[in-house]
Amino acid sequence: MNQQPFSLQGKKILITGASSGIGAQTAITASQMGAILIITGRNKENLFDTLTKLHGAGHVTIETDLCENIESLIDLCDGLDGIVNCAGITKHLPIKFIDKKSIDAVFNINYTAPVLLINQLLKKKKVNAGASIVLLSSLASIYPFKGGALYSGAKAAIDNFSKTIALEFSPQKIRSNTINSGMVRTPLLDGAQETISKEAMDAHEKSYPLGFGETTDIANMVVFLLSDASRWVTGTTIIMDGGLTAGT
Repeated sequence: MNQQPFSLQGKKILITGASSGIGAQTAITASQMGAILIITGRNKENLFDTLTKLHGAGHVTIETDLCENIESLIDLCDGLDGIVNCAGITKHLPIKFIDKKSIDAVFNINYTAPVLLINQLLKKKKVNAGASIVLLSSLASIYPFKGGALYSGAKAAIDNFSKTIALEFSPQKIRSNTINSGMVRTPLLDGAQETISKEAMDAHEKSYPLGFGETTDIANMVVFLLSDASRWVTGTTIIMDGGLTAGT
């Protein structure tokens, strides 16, 4: 039995969306726990900044847009012990303003890209038996909000994709879980504040018993799900919302 179940020592982990926010912090925290990382993102400068903050050696960066080119990324991935998908966008749009272009914009990065990436990694046997897949979802997939039809829908689709991975790949002991978080202080939150007033956002934070989350809160949960400590956890949606929905 593993005497250090929370360690990621020697585990090879792919993290998408690692150029900022939760993805960047997850990469930093995972490296502190001994992981060897392949980190990817669209912003080369920010991705390099993440690389400079990683502990240990042997880490690889690749600048890529998951909606356009995943072949070069897949070629670099062999013997993965974990996959963490943090890449994504949020968009607030009332139903009467939805069109095909907006559907594609939200679903391509939040659903289609991670599905095709994981599909290819599994199909080409790039993922080790016993590996762990962690997909960043959202509380919105369970508790929709006005203007959030596209975002909530894409995240709900990811939740069910993850559960299906857990079912289909259980013979290989490959696990898959989603983290369904409430508001976390990231650039995505800053983007939401462009369409939601500061007053409304401040009022919303007061409804969180523990306040809005920090990127380290999510990163710590990701590391737990990647580690052997969570070997009996699969097919779940883990709510992290600072107590927001505790009374519902």
